[in-house]
Amino acid sequence: MLLGFVRDRMTLFWAVLFPLMFLVLFGDLLTNDGAPKLEVAQVGDVAALDDMAPDAREALEQSIEITPATDEAKALREVRDGDLAAVITEEGDRLVVHYSQADQVTAARVRGTFQGIVDSANLAAAGGTPAFTLETQQVEDESLEPIQYVTPGLLGWAIAMSATFGAAVNLVSWRQSGLLRRLRLAPIRTSSVVLARVGVSVLVALGQTAIFLGLAVGAFGLVLSGSWPLVIPLVLAGTLAFLSIGLLAGSISKTEEGAVGLANFIVLPMAFLSGSFFSLEGAPDWLQAISRLLPLRHLNEAMLDVMVRGQGVEAIWAPMAILLGFAAVCSLIASRVFRWDA
Repeated sequence: MLLGFVRDRMTLFWAVLFPLMFLVLFGDLLTNDGAPKLEVAQVGDVAALDDMAPDAREALEQSIEITPATDEAKALREVRDGDLAAVITEEGDRLVVHYSQADQVTAARVRGTFQGIVDSANLAAAGGTPAFTLETQQVEDESLEPIQYVTPGLLGWAIAMSATFGAAVNLVSWRQSGLLRRLRLAPIRTSSVVLARVGVSVLVALGQTAIFLGLAVGAFGLVLSGSWPLVIPLVLAGTLAFLSIGLLAGSISKTEEGAVGLANFIVLPMAFLSGSFFSLEGAPDWLQAISRLLPLRHLNEAMLDVMVRGQGVEAIWAPMAILLGFAAVCSLIASRVFRWDA
């Protein structure tokens, strides 16, 4: 029995190597101390920052990059768009911190950091009344629930799972049952078969999106921005990208079990590395670099931009180009390794 287990490469991979891969991934995430600097804009004079002792200022700049700004409205837009972590202003004795709740890890770091700055400034007042108070203001509607920021990533993951698994498993199943061979001999063009499969995947993805958003709005208080319909072209482009990955996995795999395993190997790590389940803020640079190469990260971020941040068409052009380019490359490779017969 033990010898049979060792000889079964697929079982060995899923039982030992796949869990070890996640151990390495999470081990590096959880032990990484080099969180990236918070990019903050300072509008006007802020005494709590300007009057800091040189050594305290130097220590602060290890974790925050402070840039002077003159246009507060523009800086606040950059916070909404995710380009800045916060905007800092001073109103009398109040230090006002404007931040975005879209990335909850960054939001917590911003609030904690500036609470520490205010506490240090008040401690330096040496027994007098507190010199400053901290006021935090999120740039989005404060009535919004955490579901706003969770939904885009989970929807992206659901689309990736459905398109990849559906294409991979169906392709292998059709090959093993001889259906592909019969379709090849039938008086219909191959392009018609492919387009039919693409149409089914697109309809399933649109149905997923409707159910997902309907449940989130009706049961969990999701509030969609005015530009939320831009999710539809993103879903279409994302479906094509992951359908092509599924076709590639199905073209390579010889059995349904192998297709499922390969699809799992691709989609599950990608979901973690693309921020579908938690923010990658604070992840090491090498992991961030890998994440930016993955189509799911671009899909997730674009849906967050249009569903939560209220950005317009300009927010989806680049992600859609990346997704469609990914679909074209994977489809080309799949066409080269595709087999009609088992």
